[in-house]
Amino acid sequence: MNEPEGFTTEAAAYFRDLQGRLCAAFEAFEPVRRFEARRWSKPEGHRLQGGGESRLMRGEVFEKVGVNVSRVWGVFPPEARGQVAGADESDGRFTACGISLVAHMANPYVPAVHMNLRYLTTSRTWFGGGSDLTPAFPFAEDTAAFHAALRTACEGYRPEAYAEYRAWCDRYFFLPHRQEPRGVGGIFFDDLASGDGRADFRFVRAVGEALLEVYPELVRRRKDTPFDEAARDALLVKRGRYVEFNLVYDRGTKFGFSTDADPEAYLMSLPPLVRW
Repeated sequence: MNEPEGFTTEAAAYFRDLQGRLCAAFEAFEPVRRFEARRWSKPEGHRLQGGGESRLMRGEVFEKVGVNVSRVWGVFPPEARGQVAGADESDGRFTACGISLVAHMANPYVPAVHMNLRYLTTSRTWFGGGSDLTPAFPFAEDTAAFHAALRTACEGYRPEAYAEYRAWCDRYFFLPHRQEPRGVGGIFFDDLASGDGRADFRFVRAVGEALLEVYPELVRRRKDTPFDEAARDALLVKRGRYVEFNLVYDRGTKFGFSTDADPEAYLMSLPPLVRW
């Protein structure tokens, strides 16, 4: 089975480059620990082809952080085709590439962060993704800085994009059974196909660059804040909410299961320790 030609190669190259730069920025905070890389692929003849590289680090500042990239193609099983736009019309054939980042921090006052950027083709082609912040103890100035970076990325794309994608994020990263948001939001978008693929791709890159710029600043600002056991306990409880969302509602997790990709890669988002 050969991978379809298209925009995938260029997008995958950017995601791989961004992975390297994110990992270097995060390693700069760690005195000893470094990312460990693990490559995965599916055997010839499997309905999914291609593979990816998962990078994971467990350190003193970053208790657990994963930055994964993948580039895959193949055929969705019949039961999964209704979940992906255009998959019925393509008889389940698809190609996809993306980057996914989740950081869970040791200090309760440093917010957890998530980012996902992706490009998919079925009978259609589109981008999706976004980034959001999940603090156990929100600081207004951190929230403002994070949103300002994403707003700048959106305003370079189209003026109304930030308000639209921020509202979409607030709707998406919400736990209905708890009646509470997962964090302090960010932006989220999917099925992004404006008709100008170059503009769409520039926007996706701007989101990646915004995260790379703003999140290390938040880490630097909070990583040495003193904390006690009560604060640590509150962090672990907040992580429980994160687990609930990712295992029940998260579209990326569902997509990973539906493609039969690498389970360690799409469950990378789960924190190392959690409490209910």
